[in-house]
Amino acid sequence: MKKSILILAALAAATTASAQKLVIKGSDTLGAKLVPTLAEEYKARHPAVSFEIAAEGSTTGISAIIDGTAQIGMSSRRAKTTEVSAAQAKGVTMKPMIVAYDGIAIIVNSNSPVSTLTKRQVEQIFAGDITDWSAVGGSAGKISIYTRNTSSGTYSDFKDLAMKKRDYAGSSQKMAGNEQITSEVAKNPNGIGYVGLAYIHDAGIKVVSIEGLLPSKETVLSKKYPYARPTFYYTNGEPTGEAAKFVEFTLSDEGQKIAEKIGFVAIR
Repeated sequence: MKKSILILAALAAATTASAQKLVIKGSDTLGAKLVPTLAEEYKARHPAVSFEIAAEGSTTGISAIIDGTAQIGMSSRRAKTTEVSAAQAKGVTMKPMIVAYDGIAIIVNSNSPVSTLTKRQVEQIFAGDITDWSAVGGSAGKISIYTRNTSSGTYSDFKDLAMKKRDYAGSSQKMAGNEQITSEVAKNPNGIGYVGLAYIHDAGIKVVSIEGLLPSKETVLSKKYPYARPTFYYTNGEPTGEAAKFVEFTLSDEGQKIAEKIGFVAIR
């Protein structure tokens, strides 16, 4: 009996030792759909690996690498100079790896008569210079602006890519994720927002072309679409162990096919 207990204890210890947990934090753009799908496929091949995925914005992913609370940080933007300096002060080397390409799509309610905007009009709408749809060819009505919250990489990227780093309109409403933006725009005939490519087929919305260009594989890779951007994993130096294997899987042909299926543009 005693021998049996010892054997069971040894087996339990061996199982615990072989189990791996990957903690991945950061971007909602990556973490709401793509990374959970990748994790599910990876776990099917490596059942001893478990995942903790928290998609609360790119800033939280970069902070988690600096603080050592995650092995992989997801980000839809590049780390800021201040973040790199904060990491270096803690002996952390921020290593970025491009996971997939994305385009920030401008969306309106599916019943909106507006189907195209200029880059200047987009800037003016989100900065609050234009406040009524009638000014851009739509039906009269106050424009309702939906943006991501301040911890979002998309929130920062959109300011850089579309707004000449201007502040958002004071009336804009900040949402926690892409799905929340599509949901609000779908309910509001006067709504406008922006989302990653993985969310452009949600019900009740449509994508507006920018000076005749829609975000697509071709326009994103060629950078003809003005709001094209890369998305990233961040690690502390070269990834090791299970984190390195998961990064390798993400960047593999199979991982990139998953990215394209979800709506991203593969890196090759």
